[in-house]
Amino acid sequence: MKNLPLVLLFVFAAQTAFAQTRLYENPEFDKIAMRHKIIAVAPFNATVELRPNQLKQVTPEELKEMERNEGRDLQAAMYSWFLKRQQRGKLTVDVQSSAVTNAKLKQEGITVDNYEDYTPDQIAKILEVDAVIMGTFETNKPMSEGAAIAIGALVGFWGSTNKAVVNLFIYNAKDGEVLVNYHKAVQGSVGSTADQLINVLMRKASRRIAYTK
Repeated sequence: MKNLPLVLLFVFAAQTAFAQTRLYENPEFDKIAMRHKIIAVAPFNATVELRPNQLKQVTPEELKEMERNEGRDLQAAMYSWFLKRQQRGKLTVDVQSSAVTNAKLKQEGITVDNYEDYTPDQIAKILEVDAVIMGTFETNKPMSEGAAIAIGALVGFWGSTNKAVVNLFIYNAKDGEVLVNYHKAVQGSVGSTADQLINVLMRKASRRIAYTK
């Protein structure tokens, strides 16, 4: 029992390590945002970390498609989050439809696999928006329906514990400057859908995003 405080301290430290939040806001963001009329959310670049026994049950192609589905689901959830606030009159900009965003990216041959070949301002200008939201997503428990389809909806495949790491950027179209960088790592109760994860993610960030009232 004497070691109980040390055990509790270790558990607290471990939980803190998986609940890290880093938020950067460009000091000029408020001023820059006043000139913005429309923003877009691009598909996230997702990575699904499977255990060795899970990897045996999917092909590399299925894993890659699973990751694309995760990235598109995060995009859709983020778009929905902004759209709801726009409908409530709590957003100062319009949000480009995900369908329009994805069509424009496809026309230019841009995918999450070749994002690095383009600068953020180039992508934003192709989308014809004033700012673009992009990011990465890492998880060991996919949330999209596509993930279940990819592995044949295996019961109990993923287990109960999940972690998620989201690194989100808002880039200015004019010069590619980072307006916001929001990094959040959580483990445990992060929800079972992309919408739930985005709500957890944006709960704090929304107070620092100049587009929200």
